[in-house]
Amino acid sequence: MIPLRDINPRSTFPVVTLLLIAANVLVFLFQLSLGPETGMRFAFAYGMIPARVQVALGGGQAGLAQAVAPLATSIFLHGGFLHLIGNMWFLWVFGDNVEDRLGHLRYLVFYLLTGVGAGIVHTVFNWDSTVPAVGASGAISGVMGAYAVLFPRSRVVTLVPLVIWCFWIGIFPKPYFEVLEKPVALLVQRVETQGATPPLAVALPTAETAASETAAGER
Repeated sequence: MIPLRDINPRSTFPVVTLLLIAANVLVFLFQLSLGPETGMRFAFAYGMIPARVQVALGGGQAGLAQAVAPLATSIFLHGGFLHLIGNMWFLWVFGDNVEDRLGHLRYLVFYLLTGVGAGIVHTVFNWDSTVPAVGASGAISGVMGAYAVLFPRSRVVTLVPLVIWCFWIGIFPKPYFEVLEKPVALLVQRVETQGATPPLAVALPTAETAASETAAGER
């Protein structure tokens, strides 16, 4: 489900929410301006890499402050347009009311603390990872959690795509699988001819698989 808006009026202007959105967008545009190679180095420098903390604690070249600073900077980095748009949209829908209830300064502190906290949890559970974690998802999840606690009876207008609705009620037309099966099969065939491992080889079920699973479920 995609939230469109909430039916929950606010009494103050969401200045912090708008500034956070602007900061994330500006940082992302700066990332794009660096180009692919430099942008990747930028992500590795300011993204949260759990293994870097492990090396710092073991007396490595990188200091502990340098290793943990990305807990804050990674909150403002994103991996692509969809990543950025999705996060900022959820922040806009839910953040204004949380800011209205908490106050501007408390809201900003709460946002940063939940983002850092999410980075710490990620580091603990992915201790050996050398992949930089980026994104404001942890902070925005905290905002959404605060919204659920502060406004438990608030109504949120959502968009439910037809695909999700059909899967939810357990009805999905067979022609849909047939339409998807052909382009996926062509993509897999093309990748295989180039000597690479097909990344989408098991991404979608075929029409026969879907039919057999449905029959098995009915039995």
